[in-house]
Amino acid sequence: MSYYSYFSRMDRLPRPTRPLLWIGSSRKDYGDFPPKVQEACGFELFLVQTGLHPPSAKPLKGLGNGVIELVEAFDGDAFRTVYTVRFEQAVYVLHAFKKKSKSGIKTPRSDIDLVKRRLKDAEADYAARLKGTGSS
Repeated sequence: MSYYSYFSRMDRLPRPTRPLLWIGSSRKDYGDFPPKVQEACGFELFLVQTGLHPPSAKPLKGLGNGVIELVEAFDGDAFRTVYTVRFEQAVYVLHAFKKKSKSGIKTPRSDIDLVKRRLKDAEADYAARLKGTGSS
Protein backbone atom coordinates (compact mmCIF):
# COMPACT_ATOMS: atom_id res chain seq x y z
CA MET A 1 0.00 0.00 0.00
CA SER A 2 1.39 3.40 -0.91
CA TYR A 3 1.81 6.31 1.48
CA TYR A 4 -0.87 8.13 -0.52
CA SER A 5 -3.31 5.33 0.30
CA TYR A 6 -2.60 5.81 3.99
CA PHE A 7 -3.07 9.57 3.79
CA SER A 8 -6.40 9.15 2.00
CA ARG A 9 -7.59 7.01 4.94
CA MET A 10 -6.42 9.39 7.69
CA ASP A 11 -9.87 10.93 8.09
CA ARG A 12 -11.19 7.59 9.28
CA LEU A 13 -8.54 6.36 11.67
CA PRO A 14 -9.40 2.95 13.09
CA ARG A 15 -8.99 4.02 16.71
CA PRO A 16 -7.55 6.78 18.88
CA THR A 17 -3.82 7.30 18.68
CA ARG A 18 -1.82 5.35 21.27
CA PRO A 19 1.18 7.06 22.88
CA LEU A 20 4.63 6.20 21.59
CA LEU A 21 6.98 5.34 24.47
CA TRP A 22 10.73 4.81 24.18
CA ILE A 23 12.75 2.28 26.19
CA GLY A 24 16.42 2.67 27.06
CA SER A 25 18.49 4.61 24.55
CA SER A 26 16.10 3.90 21.66
CA ARG A 27 15.02 7.55 21.31
CA LYS A 28 18.60 8.85 21.28
CA ASP A 29 19.70 6.11 18.87
CA TYR A 30 16.75 6.89 16.58
CA GLY A 31 17.77 10.55 16.67
CA ASP A 32 21.16 9.53 15.25
CA PHE A 33 19.51 8.15 12.09
CA PRO A 34 19.76 10.26 8.91
CA PRO A 35 16.82 12.71 8.58
CA LYS A 36 15.29 10.80 5.64
CA VAL A 37 15.29 7.57 7.65
CA GLN A 38 13.76 9.34 10.66
CA GLU A 39 11.04 10.75 8.41
CA ALA A 40 10.16 7.37 6.90
CA CYS A 41 10.25 5.47 10.20
CA GLY A 42 8.47 8.29 12.00
CA PHE A 43 5.56 8.13 9.60
CA GLU A 44 5.40 4.36 9.93
CA LEU A 45 5.45 4.60 13.73
CA PHE A 46 2.56 7.05 13.48
CA LEU A 47 0.65 4.46 11.44
CA VAL A 48 1.32 1.91 14.19
CA GLN A 49 -0.02 4.36 16.80
CA THR A 50 -3.28 4.56 14.85
CA GLY A 51 -3.62 0.79 14.49
CA LEU A 52 -2.47 0.49 10.87
CA HIS A 53 0.24 -1.83 9.54
CA PRO A 54 3.19 0.02 7.99
CA PRO A 55 4.58 -1.10 4.63
CA SER A 56 8.07 -2.02 5.88
CA ALA A 57 6.92 -3.74 9.10
CA LYS A 58 7.78 -7.39 9.62
CA PRO A 59 7.75 -9.64 12.69
CA LEU A 60 11.08 -9.95 14.47
CA LYS A 61 11.65 -13.70 14.58
CA GLY A 62 12.30 -15.44 17.86
CA LEU A 63 10.45 -12.97 20.10
CA GLY A 64 6.85 -14.09 19.72
CA ASN A 65 3.85 -12.13 18.53
CA GLY A 66 3.71 -8.37 18.63
CA VAL A 67 7.42 -7.53 18.30
CA ILE A 68 7.92 -5.88 14.94
CA GLU A 69 10.77 -4.23 13.10
CA LEU A 70 10.80 -1.49 10.52
CA VAL A 71 13.64 -1.72 8.01
CA GLU A 72 14.79 1.30 6.02
CA ALA A 73 17.64 1.26 3.53
CA PHE A 74 19.58 4.48 3.03
CA ASP A 75 22.88 5.20 1.36
CA GLY A 76 23.92 1.55 1.38
CA ASP A 77 23.07 1.04 5.06
CA ALA A 78 20.15 -0.72 6.79
CA PHE A 79 18.43 1.04 9.68
CA ARG A 80 16.07 -0.84 11.95
CA THR A 81 13.51 0.30 14.48
CA VAL A 82 12.03 -2.40 16.72
CA TYR A 83 8.75 -1.84 18.55
CA THR A 84 6.02 -3.81 20.25
CA VAL A 85 2.26 -3.64 19.92
CA ARG A 86 1.60 -6.15 22.70
CA PHE A 87 0.01 -3.47 24.86
CA GLU A 88 -3.47 -2.15 24.23
CA GLN A 89 -2.85 1.40 25.39
CA ALA A 90 0.71 2.12 24.16
CA VAL A 91 3.33 1.41 21.50
CA TYR A 92 6.84 0.89 22.86
CA VAL A 93 9.95 1.48 20.76
CA LEU A 94 12.46 -1.04 22.06
CA HIS A 95 15.53 -0.51 19.89
CA ALA A 96 16.80 1.59 16.99
CA PHE A 97 20.05 0.71 15.28
CA LYS A 98 22.10 0.71 12.12
CA LYS A 99 22.78 -2.87 11.15
CA LYS A 100 26.52 -3.39 11.14
CA SER A 101 26.77 -7.08 10.24
CA LYS A 102 27.79 -7.79 6.68
CA SER A 103 26.67 -11.42 6.82
CA GLY A 104 23.14 -11.50 5.49
CA ILE A 105 19.98 -9.85 6.76
CA LYS A 106 19.73 -11.69 10.07
CA THR A 107 19.54 -9.47 13.14
CA PRO A 108 22.68 -9.90 15.28
CA ARG A 109 22.28 -11.91 18.52
CA SER A 110 23.44 -8.95 20.65
CA ASP A 111 20.58 -6.83 19.27
CA ILE A 112 18.04 -9.63 19.84
CA ASP A 113 19.23 -9.96 23.45
CA LEU A 114 18.91 -6.20 23.96
CA VAL A 115 15.37 -6.24 22.54
CA LYS A 116 14.44 -9.08 24.93
CA ARG A 117 15.71 -7.09 27.94
CA ARG A 118 13.93 -3.95 26.82
CA LEU A 119 10.71 -5.87 26.21
CA LYS A 120 10.80 -6.90 29.87
CA ASP A 121 11.38 -3.24 30.80
CA ALA A 122 8.40 -2.24 28.65
CA GLU A 123 6.21 -4.88 30.34
CA ALA A 124 7.16 -3.52 33.77
CA ASP A 125 6.61 0.08 32.68
CA TYR A 126 3.22 -0.73 31.20
CA ALA A 127 2.11 -2.59 34.34
CA ALA A 128 3.20 0.36 36.48
CA ARG A 129 1.29 2.79 34.26
CA LEU A 130 -1.86 0.68 34.47
CA LYS A 131 -1.51 0.41 38.24
CA GLY A 132 -1.05 4.19 38.47
CA THR A 133 -4.24 4.88 36.50
CA GLY A 134 -6.30 2.18 38.15
CA SER A 135 -6.91 0.50 34.76
CA SER A 136 -6.70 -3.24 34.34
